[in-house]
Amino acid sequence: MRIRVTEEAFDPGAEVTAFAGSRRDAGALANFVGYCRDETRGKPVQELFIEQYPGFTQKEIERLAGEVARAQGTLDLMVVHRVGPIRPGEAIVLVAALHAHRNQAFEAVRVLMDYLKTDAPLWKRETGPDGARWIEPTDHDHARRSRAEEKA
Repeated sequence: MRIRVTEEAFDPGAEVTAFAGSRRDAGALANFVGYCRDETRGKPVQELFIEQYPGFTQKEIERLAGEVARAQGTLDLMVVHRVGPIRPGEAIVLVAALHAHRNQAFEAVRVLMDYLKTDAPLWKRETGPDGARWIEPTDHDHARRSRAEEKA
C-alpha cells in the first residue's frame, strides 16, 4: 500500500502511472480524484484548508486502507491526500486500487473513499467572501459508509 498525506500539490496522472508500474498480476486499475470546487451550495470558495493530526492521520488512513484491501481482496491500494491550504481546481485526494477484476477495483475505491469521508481524522474548512465555514460529513456520507460496512 502507498499512503501519503502531504501539503504539496500532486499530479494525479503521474501518481497513477507510477502506482500501476509494470504490474502483471492486476487486470484492473480504478481510481478517483477529488478536486477543490470554486463553489459549494451556491457559496463561492476561495480556499479549502484541511487540518490533520500529524502522524496519527497517516496511520489511521493506512489502517482504513488495510481493512478495505483485506475485505476486497485488493492487490494494492494507493491514497494521496492533501492537507493545508488548497485552491479551487487543485486535487485534494487520489484513491487508486489494483485488482484482478474491474468491479472489485471500482468497489475498493468507492468503499475507501466512503471511509475517508467519514472516518479519517481530517478537519475541513472552506473560506469564501462571507468568511470561513467548517465542513462535516453529510447524512448521505454516513449512509454510504454504513452500506460499505455491511458489505465488508
